Amino acid sequence: MAQLKIEQLFFYPVKSLHGVALDAMTLDAFGPAGDRRWMIVDDEGRFVTQREQPRLAQVNATLTPSGLHISIPGEAPEKVVASDETRRVLVWRDWVKAQPAQPGPSEKLSAWLGKAVQFVYMPESTLRPVDNTYVDDERRVSFADGFPFLITHTMSLESLSSRIGEPVDMRRFRPNIVVSGGEAFEEDRWAALSLGSLRFRLVKPCTRCVMTTVHPDEGVRSDNLQPLRELGRFRRTPDGVVFGVNAVHDALGELRVGDYFDVDYVEDH
Repeated sequence: MAQLKIEQLFFYPVKSLHGVALDAMTLDAFGPAGDRRWMIVDDEGRFVTQREQPRLAQVNATLTPSGLHISIPGEAPEKVVASDETRRVLVWRDWVKAQPAQPGPSEKLSAWLGKAVQFVYMPESTLRPVDNTYVDDERRVSFADGFPFLITHTMSLESLSSRIGEPVDMRRFRPNIVVSGGEAFEEDRWAALSLGSLRFRLVKPCTRCVMTTVHPDEGVRSDNLQPLRELGRFRRTPDGVVFGVNAVHDALGELRVGDYFDVDYVEDH
């Protein structure tokens, strides 16, 4: 049976802020523990991301045993604490209940962006289901775009980089799990990845947007719109330009960098 090696693991404490690399990832009902349980919204409760605010890539978020801490350039780190209040917020087409942060960090981020925004938290009591077009059973997801996991493939990135003529940073695609092994873009044929009792079902290719053109450290868009432009030349589908695959998990446990997945394919070789 074919195998894939886990090369990198990432989670994102706040949707659209800087990601955090992990040596080990704990899985909970939402997906990677702590992943995108926080989000930034505008005055109308609509989610705010690097799509319209690329500078958000410069804001670091750290999840510690004492809670969430953010670091805005030029500012001292701030602890973000959820209030007891609730408000309805919108992430894509889903209106869900969230808890606004206590005053302080939201106001500092608003001043830095020049736009009124607020941190909000998704509590355990909020159930945002994944799209039942792709998943039959009831699964929940945090403020991630649509599914608990995004898995990307180093061989596919190498192929893309070769086509562009320069290295592309995998962080532009904001994956949770990065694997190596096999051939470029063979993820199109993955049905499931298994590791012991853990099993990940690959439910759909991930459609990509202008966020892939944002430098993951500098928070500025590339002048030539790469890598999205090149992907559009050979990875365009009826649903959009794709790179990586979305997944749901069938058990809780832990992943570690260096672990190996067994691969089930949609069809035999």
